[in-house]
Amino acid sequence: MHRGIYVHLPFCPYICPYCDFAKWPHRRSAAQRYLQALYAEIDRAGETRPSGVFYETLFLGGGTPNTYAADDIARLVAHISRRLPGPEQRETTIEVNPELVSADDLPVYRDSGINRISIGVQSFVPEEIRTLGRRHTAQDVERVVRDCREAALSSVSLDLIFAVPGQTPQTWRRSLETAITLGVDHISTYGLTVEEGTPYQTWREREPGAFLDDSREADLYEIAIDMLEAAGYEQYEISNFAKPGHRSLHNANYWANGEYLGLGVGAASYVNGVRSVHTKDLETYVHAALEGAPVPAESEELEGAQRAGEAVMLALRTAQGVSLQAFKERYGLDFLDFYAPIVQLYRDDGLLEVDASHARLTRRGRFVANDVCAAFVTFA
Repeated sequence: MHRGIYVHLPFCPYICPYCDFAKWPHRRSAAQRYLQALYAEIDRAGETRPSGVFYETLFLGGGTPNTYAADDIARLVAHISRRLPGPEQRETTIEVNPELVSADDLPVYRDSGINRISIGVQSFVPEEIRTLGRRHTAQDVERVVRDCREAALSSVSLDLIFAVPGQTPQTWRRSLETAITLGVDHISTYGLTVEEGTPYQTWREREPGAFLDDSREADLYEIAIDMLEAAGYEQYEISNFAKPGHRSLHNANYWANGEYLGLGVGAASYVNGVRSVHTKDLETYVHAALEGAPVPAESEELEGAQRAGEAVMLALRTAQGVSLQAFKERYGLDFLDFYAPIVQLYRDDGLLEVDASHARLTRRGRFVANDVCAAFVTFA
């Protein structure tokens, strides 16, 4: 089980109406002060790093990490590598908004050790791009993918969202076809979630008919599975599809219930069985980090059946599913015996399949994964 590092860079050139992450409009002075706080937290984490612990993946997320200049990003990655070392060729990912990427940025990223680019596309259809509050064009994305190839970056991923208000099967196919034609290595497809406190929540309360129901959302998800698998992408997780050799190792660690260290405002960690989430108050975070004090956080220690249930939930998201032997060795429970009532129910319903070594969701089960997984989490 490897360890990963997640670094949250919370500033955005504009705020998307569906997003509820910890984020703020970009202001240069605030962004630079935040970097100094982040450096201080990294130093503190380096000082307390247990002997022999190495971090195999690094993920720069947001927010919009590439609101920072490429040189700022390169210095940040170098500092992390010094203070929180990992293998020489660790998977290092940066999320980017395509319209902010210049061709000159990419060699700087590559030379800093970044070898994976995740492009926030969401849609290639102009009307949907506007509905989502985004500002790129399809041409921006095509240019960035081409420039990534020319810069010899190892892996290029892009995100798409389905069940966007106004989206149809035809427009969804159009986005998928464009992504496939670009030949990217990895594609993530996420069903739109209307989060509390966002402008989208207000919109849905005012006009619920503008949003797709579960049946139409399931139809779009099925289109994605069929088209991407036909194009040579393996669905290795509920929302993620990859060409051979291009799975996200960082995210795979999450799904394996591996440990990870979160740095930055609102960042989550999982270390020694304890889940913690940093404060989402920007000034509180910055002040604590600059003072060398522990960053205020909420934490929860998972034990026994609760810890095992969360591991099942995460593993069932993957194509491999739950390894019966590994589960017993790690949690001291026989999966089939302990969860017998749930396993029988979902096998009878055609949502779960079990062989000699694994339990996994069937194709039908992927469409109701949240419900199936929740049953294991709440089982006691």
